[in-house]
Amino acid sequence: MSRAQRIAFIAPRFSEKGTIGGAETLLKALAERCAAAGREVDFLTTCARDHFTWKNELSPGEQQVNGVRVHFFPVNEDRDVSAFLGVQSAIDKGIRVSRDEERTWIENSVNSRALMQHLHTNIGRYDRLVAGPYLFGITWAAATEFPDKMMLVPCLHDEVFAYLDIMKEMFRSARGLLFNTHPEKALAERLYGIDLGKASVVGLGLDPFEANPKATAGKLGLTAPYVMYAGRREMLKGTPLLCEYLAAFRARTGRDVHAVFTGSGPIEAPEELRPVIHDLGFVSEQEKRDAMAGAAVFIHPSVNESLGIVLLEAWLARTPGLVHACSVVLRDQVHRANGGLWFKHYPQFEEALIKLLDDEPTRRALAESGRDYVLREYGWPAVEKRLLAALDDSRETAS
Repeated sequence: MSRAQRIAFIAPRFSEKGTIGGAETLLKALAERCAAAGREVDFLTTCARDHFTWKNELSPGEQQVNGVRVHFFPVNEDRDVSAFLGVQSAIDKGIRVSRDEERTWIENSVNSRALMQHLHTNIGRYDRLVAGPYLFGITWAAATEFPDKMMLVPCLHDEVFAYLDIMKEMFRSARGLLFNTHPEKALAERLYGIDLGKASVVGLGLDPFEANPKATAGKLGLTAPYVMYAGRREMLKGTPLLCEYLAAFRARTGRDVHAVFTGSGPIEAPEELRPVIHDLGFVSEQEKRDAMAGAAVFIHPSVNESLGIVLLEAWLARTPGLVHACSVVLRDQVHRANGGLWFKHYPQFEEALIKLLDDEPTRRALAESGRDYVLREYGWPAVEKRLLAALDDSRETAS
């Protein structure tokens, strides 16, 4: 076994407050945990905040955050965005592109020559590099240049980009692969034929918390039950479908069920549902937890996830989940935890939601089972043990 004492984490964005994407949140949390365990940790990231424009908004330099040295590097401003979007559009449409076009696409993605120069200058200092998610140029560049030290945190989805030849090469050449769930690991095995000896299911650690189940309803003046969604509001996350189904549910059943949303983005919803939508936007962690605790059901309608972090948080808040059956990852989490139900189409959604609203003993049992699962498999002691074992080449994996 070789101990990984000096580790560089690499991600496209970093926020001290954590209000960024799930993959960046995951990498930040893992980095902080390694530092707390006595490892020397650098976090290499870009000066960008906006994941659409990738404009350099932060100042280059170094900060100390929770025991981690965070280095900010500018995004390449001369990247050919037109070339990037042209190839991406073809890939999105399922058009087979050449190897040269794949390279054009990834090389004009989010990259930083300054970050790569830092790696070339300091690579001898680092025992391991930990980078993700898999789709970004800086991840691919670091993995391609330094595969022998690369531990990839891919946050892999079954999507068109996962089928590119450059991705297969990256997964196969990396020293190690740190997955969030067993279905994600199985997907990588199916797509790339990876060496399972270098693959571990690690995940994200969560600490137990207490929440006030009456706080959100009290602030909103709600007397009717509500369901909740947390995260980005967009087609890929399934929020338009959720709103469509909730509107149909209210119309068909006559039940006065409201919906509480936290997170960012516009909520696409039928007009008749808008009076019972409560958009809290970005909230503090405690406000999010209180909202989860007061919800009758936490609904996660996304079909593309590598780990349902908010679902795990909802279980810690003692709220059962209702997830889309086409998400292999979320359905697997619910199945392993016995923490909720799933739906594939509207009739199943209606049946499941009625069950969870009306059957309080079942609702409580599912919520407690989910909470027990999170504490057992995704509590920080278990995750830290798996993480450090994987970094030190003595594999452990989640059950």
